[in-house]
Amino acid sequence: MAFLLSSSSETVGLLISMLVVFGAAKLMAEVAEKLGQPAVAGELIAGVLIGPSVFGWVSPNEFLAVFSELGVLFLLFQVGLELKDFKLTRVGWDAVSIAILGVIAPFFLGRYIMVSLGHPQIEAAFVGAAMVATSVGITAKVLADMGLLDQRASKLILAAAIIDDVLGLIVLAVVSSLAAGSVNYWELGVTAVLATGFTVIVAQYGTKAFERIVPKFDNATRTRRSQFVLSILLLFALSIVASKVGVAAIIGAFLAGMALASSVSEETKQETEGVTQLLVPFFLVGIGMQMDLSVFSNSQTMWMCGLILLAAILSKLVGCGLGAWRLGFRDAVKVGVGMVPRGEVGMVVAQIGLGIGVIPKDVYAVVVFMSVATTMVAPLMLKLAFRDEGVPAV
Repeated sequence: MAFLLSSSSETVGLLISMLVVFGAAKLMAEVAEKLGQPAVAGELIAGVLIGPSVFGWVSPNEFLAVFSELGVLFLLFQVGLELKDFKLTRVGWDAVSIAILGVIAPFFLGRYIMVSLGHPQIEAAFVGAAMVATSVGITAKVLADMGLLDQRASKLILAAAIIDDVLGLIVLAVVSSLAAGSVNYWELGVTAVLATGFTVIVAQYGTKAFERIVPKFDNATRTRRSQFVLSILLLFALSIVASKVGVAAIIGAFLAGMALASSVSEETKQETEGVTQLLVPFFLVGIGMQMDLSVFSNSQTMWMCGLILLAAILSKLVGCGLGAWRLGFRDAVKVGVGMVPRGEVGMVVAQIGLGIGVIPKDVYAVVVFMSVATTMVAPLMLKLAFRDEGVPAV
């Protein structure tokens, strides 16, 4: 207790960081909405402004990283809770084709650009792998804020992003193995089977299982807000399992929310939304803080940033759009735009490449810029793409 009540400089510094991050996020979200832009765009810009590239008020650190991870977990969990009638199998084959083309197009385009610019093959492959990733958290947040999660295109985006995560994991594993000098195909196969099996089983049977479990849990416990307790337990449990079988923890969080969507009360959903509103700004601001504007000090690097950014946007827009083409032009565009943001996923790939010495610092900066920039333009593009659903154009 003495530690908790202490006024040490470290504790005060952490509290100041939390105040600045949360306050800046909400302030810029308000500004963005008054300008007719998505709140998410404002929160991402807040990260750029308070981060090392502009004012330098707050720098990325381990404490804020933990809050960021919790933020994206609760964000995807909350989105899952709002998808009461969502069945992954209903959009299965469409989502698979979207995800496959959305992996192939950016990987080969990114790799081709880097090789054409004279970079080594393995370095080019890592850039391609970083461009494969999709940050479903950003798209999900924008669609949730606009009340569009029940749209066909929205459900396709979420389903395709889940499959994209599994495929992206395989691409990253292959590229990392090639960098190390060998590929363990047996290990890759086992991981793919486990990841796919976990996702399909929870998506297919989770809802029915918890429609039976939740009432029994309510009757068996005397804990206040027992449904909220069960929800948080399932959120963390499935996030852990997802990580262990080889997919992102956020996929487990999303599946947990989806499994509980039809069985927990509205009060429980409101309670989890309160936690989400607290934590999500740390996730969004954290992405913005990674923006390194110093990449523009070198003209060659600046041109590479522009080229990779353009390729990252077009490859998802065209690749995923083609995968959804049979649904019509408008839905194809919506799906393509929804798969554009790379966010934290692209940065993780870049960090792995930098850590094993495959990509140099200037290329790392380019990939981070691409990840943040695609994340910042996606909310604006989504608003334009969904304007026929009653969302005013920017």
